[in-house]
Amino acid sequence: MKKEIDKMEIDYYAFVNSPYTYLGHRRLEQIARARGAAIRVRPMDAAKVFPVSGGLPLAQRAPQRRAYRLVELARWREHLRVPMNIEPQFFPTATEAAARLVIAAEEISSAAAFDLLGRVLAAVWSEQKNIADNETLLALADAAGRDGRALLARSQSEDIAQRYGHYTQEAVALQVFGAPTYVYRGELFWGQDRLDFLERALAS
Repeated sequence: MKKEIDKMEIDYYAFVNSPYTYLGHRRLEQIARARGAAIRVRPMDAAKVFPVSGGLPLAQRAPQRRAYRLVELARWREHLRVPMNIEPQFFPTATEAAARLVIAAEEISSAAAFDLLGRVLAAVWSEQKNIADNETLLALADAAGRDGRALLARSQSEDIAQRYGHYTQEAVALQVFGAPTYVYRGELFWGQDRLDFLERALAS
């Protein structure tokens, strides 16, 4: 009898405007590809995750924390050699429309959702674009080789909104408290600086 191959899947919980999600996005892709793991993108709503986990929106954090955050972002930008504006023009901004667009892309494939999430993150942190603007989202979807208008229309449906809510509640139930969080076989890895540990878990 042929032994069934154990499928490796990473659930990728993300805020679509998170700088650390942006910094780790391509590296996650490289690690998953090297280990033969699938990635399931799970956009979530920070406004609902933070209140139940002790997190604070950036504007409500202490001044010294906000200042040190910029130092760390600059360090990681240089270390990873990723193009990044650490104080982008359109941050913070509304994220629900972009998150729902990524979820709509998931209906095409997990790879399509992952690719579009990467484009959304780069729009914020590298390209000075406003992801709360539908024309920006349309252009990002078109650039990804999708029918932007059809995908945008699909993202505005009620069942996509429900899936966004489901992913958020799923994250809360798993005790996710920030982004990015990678979940592999029930184990949480919070932050792009924990990707080494995720890679070790995949290897074992």
